[in-house]
Amino acid sequence: MRKASRLFEIIQILRLARNPVTAAEIAEALEVTPRSIYRDIAALQAMRVPIEGERGIGYILRPGFDLPPLMFSIEETEAIVLALALLARTGDEELKAAARRVNQKITGAVPEPLRRAFQSQALHAWGSIAPPPPAIDLAMVRRAIRDEQKLALDYRDELGRATERTVRPLALIYYSEHAMMVAWCELRHDIRNFRADRVEHCEPVDDFFHDEGNRLRQMWIAGWKVNAVPSLETGDA
Repeated sequence: MRKASRLFEIIQILRLARNPVTAAEIAEALEVTPRSIYRDIAALQAMRVPIEGERGIGYILRPGFDLPPLMFSIEETEAIVLALALLARTGDEELKAAARRVNQKITGAVPEPLRRAFQSQALHAWGSIAPPPPAIDLAMVRRAIRDEQKLALDYRDELGRATERTVRPLALIYYSEHAMMVAWCELRHDIRNFRADRVEHCEPVDDFFHDEGNRLRQMWIAGWKVNAVPSLETGDA
């Protein structure tokens, strides 16, 4: 375990402990030597983490101390870095901008060892970048999903057939080439998938489906598990 991760775990152990915890107990939990724990405790105390105690008796974390709201292990930090990089490949411009802000905020908030992981540029997401869909605002779709607000669509399927739909948006799936909206279609009375690049017009309507979204999503998820990953070409009819 890297030192930055170990320091975080030591704080977590002391936060949850009701009685003093010895270096030997911490060392056993983290699979390191007690000598390493003594050095780590000294390092934390030097960083003004209010740990009290001594060798042979145990250590406690003084009441009132809490971790900063952004504290991750090295592995968790790398997961976030890669997830933000993957977001940059979507055609959702608002999410891409949000990802850049998240990176800046976390970089400024975490301790130096984790900050280096964010700034190292050692992890990359490779592949094609999806262009923004020309006629639908994915940010609007995400808001409609959250607000359980219906959308009016002008849609053209893979055969070029045009239809007008009122849908209840349930989810967005981001592929490397396109985004796809999953929605309950009031024309077909069923769950359908709509490729964002085939939408010719989309706008919210003054009608909602409050308290139905989770139930409909569970229906979709159950069907997805049975039928595997949804195709980009399904659900247009």
